[in-house]
Amino acid sequence: MKEILEENMTGVNAEGNYPNTPLRVLTAKSIIGDKVHNMNDEYLGDIKDIMINIIDGTIEYYVIEFGSWLSLNKKYFAIPFDMLKVDAERQLFLFDQPKSALENAPGFDKSHWPETNIHYYDYDSNANWTFW
Repeated sequence: MKEILEENMTGVNAEGNYPNTPLRVLTAKSIIGDKVHNMNDEYLGDIKDIMINIIDGTIEYYVIEFGSWLSLNKKYFAIPFDMLKVDAERQLFLFDQPKSALENAPGFDKSHWPETNIHYYDYDSNANWTFW
């Protein structure tokens, strides 16, 4: 018990050489700006924001900015929390979708965010992720 209290006061984890291994917690600040790739290692975008359900404290979805840095046609997508996986070794997130799924999906632009209290998404067994 004394060790736990000391860890809480100092931030030093006394358990092993790698205190956050396997990765268990991250700050929101450390996630925002992280890159998102697909399983083919194609760059899909960056995490721009995290939407939190303030009723139960869970993450509802990540906001992903898709498009090249030169592109004026950037799109934003609301990706459900459980559809992104952390690649701790490479310090990025993985989204199991082809780049074409985001290229062809409508997304939303920076000036026209979806209603934050009504968010719809679906994922079917054919790996067709949609946002409407």
